Amino acid sequence: MASEQIGYRGPTACAAAGITYRQLDYWARTGLVEPSVRPAHGSGTQRLYSFRDVVVLKIVKRFLDTGVSLQNIRTAVQHLRERGFRDLERMTLMSDGATVYECTSPDEVHALLQGGQGVFGIAVGVVWRDVESALSQLHGERIDTGETLIGPNPADELARRRNRAV
Repeated sequence: MASEQIGYRGPTACAAAGITYRQLDYWARTGLVEPSVRPAHGSGTQRLYSFRDVVVLKIVKRFLDTGVSLQNIRTAVQHLRERGFRDLERMTLMSDGATVYECTSPDEVHALLQGGQGVFGIAVGVVWRDVESALSQLHGERIDTGETLIGPNPADELARRRNRAV
């Protein structure tokens, strides 16, 4: 099934991105990374995140872990929102701790390092594959029907019961 047809609930997004539910909730409430599939509508409703949302969550986590300010992370996330889905996989994000730079070729990375500006980089393609691998072991949800998609563990009784109840 195509990744655009699958959504991930909060706990699954947290597990794949390596963040806490508290971080996820805060980032959604403050607009840093909002779920693009289904936002929460009051108490008891479940947010549903797309694959791309989970990739962005993991990128935000990596930026925070390296000390980039939340203000600069917000700017970078806004930039990522404006980019095409396919573009993310080929992008490298570099930062000197104060500013985030986008590089789409090895020459741009080299030029940035030569200028003494880049201190660390995030190869978005690597994050992409990490998230893909993590989500393949977890449960997704069909966006159109709400059916729980069971990962490779067929012994998961709760997911089987959810599918029977639908």
